[in-house]
Amino acid sequence: MSIWEIVAGPLFKLVDKIIPDPQAKAQAQLELIRMQQAGEFKEIDAQLQLAKNQTDINQAEATNPNLFVSGWRPFVGWVCGWGLAYQFLVRPIANGFASIFERTGTFPDLDLGTLITLLFGMLGLGTLRTTEKVKGVASK
Repeated sequence: MSIWEIVAGPLFKLVDKIIPDPQAKAQAQLELIRMQQAGEFKEIDAQLQLAKNQTDINQAEATNPNLFVSGWRPFVGWVCGWGLAYQFLVRPIANGFASIFERTGTFPDLDLGTLITLLFGMLGLGTLRTTEKVKGVASK
């Protein structure tokens, strides 16, 4: 809830009490609504500017020739892929072979919650990128 929503109700009631003329009252309420919209537009503009700045930073990182700057996103993707491959392919097969050969102990689990969070984050970002490409907004 924004500060405007908290303050708007009492302000409208105050206008009702102070200004008896219905036309002047409507004009004052209209001005309050304009002030609210101007504040909301400023907030939306600030959020949009923040998102644009982050996009510019991401673009600068992606075009950097240094692997340690531009390569961290693919690295995270590969770590997630290898982690999921271990969790769902390698570990069960290895534990199966271990039980066949009567070995004690099992291969450890990975923190699946963290892997899935990473996967959903990356898939979400990938989906946005695909949407950009489909709409023709993407630069490459």
